[in-house]
Amino acid sequence: MQMLVFFGWLLLGFAGMEIISYLVHRFIFHGLLWDIHRSHHEPTHGLFELNDLFSVFFACISVYLMYRGRMAPIESISFAVGVGIAVYGMLYFIIHDLFAHKRFMPFKSDSKVMRLIRYAHQRHHQSINKEGQEPYGLFLFPYDKYQK
Repeated sequence: MQMLVFFGWLLLGFAGMEIISYLVHRFIFHGLLWDIHRSHHEPTHGLFELNDLFSVFFACISVYLMYRGRMAPIESISFAVGVGIAVYGMLYFIIHDLFAHKRFMPFKSDSKVMRLIRYAHQRHHQSINKEGQEPYGLFLFPYDKYQK
């Protein structure tokens, strides 16, 4: 039963990150912190971009939560949520950076879902303006709207 509760909190951490990512991306990255996030919307990129600081910030939150619950990880809500955030971050890196933006070690996929996510994200990047375009989230968007 304890493992089931652990995985419930882990999933909550994962799902919560998508909701938080959407809200932060929409209202803060494309608002107050646009000067940092703009590096992600510019057409040319180096190995790293200033926008990568946001990933480091969320990774620090994840590590902190896991560290806080390290003494009893299976019983710890903070450890489980930290793992959920870490899983979100890993999938975000794989799907967003490697697949959608072809950074670092790009790869291809014939997965219909992966292609839909990339297409939706490309729609978000259709403009380099601060106002941006939907979708702001990575996983939660109307999939039927972006089918070609």
